[in-house]
Amino acid sequence: MFASLPLLALPVLFYNLFTALFVGPAPDSAEARMAQPLFGIDMASRVKWVIHTGDLVMFVSLLVLFVELLKSTQSGRVAIINHSLSMILFIVCLVEFLLLKNFATSTFFLLTCMVLLDVLAGFIVSISGARREVDVVR
Repeated sequence: MFASLPLLALPVLFYNLFTALFVGPAPDSAEARMAQPLFGIDMASRVKWVIHTGDLVMFVSLLVLFVELLKSTQSGRVAIINHSLSMILFIVCLVEFLLLKNFATSTFFLLTCMVLLDVLAGFIVSISGARREVDVVR
C-alpha cells in the first residue's frame, strides 16, 4: 500500500506544514521564510556558501524525485495507483500555486514542476513499456 504513495508528497506536505505553522502576517511571508539562511559552509575560495531553507527543500525534493523516477520503471497495479496519485498531487500543487498567496514562491513552483516531471515520466515509461510488451507478443 505504501509503495503506491508518491514520495514527492513528503516535500509538498512539509511545505504545506511549514507554511501553515510558521508563517504569519505579510512581512513574515513564505517567500521570506524560505529565504532565511540555515547555515553556511566555508569554501576553499574563502567565500561562505549560505544554505537557505528553500535550498534545503529543493535538495531533498531532488533526491526524492530521483527515487520516484526509479519507481516509475515498475509496472503493475501499484505503479498505476502511484501514477494516479501523482496526478492528483500535481493538481493539488497547481491549485495551491495558482490560488494561495503563500504558495506563489519559486520554491513551490519548482516543487510543482518536479511533481509534473514525476507524472510525465511515470506515464511515458508505462506507455513505452506497454509498447514493448505488445511487440513481444506479436
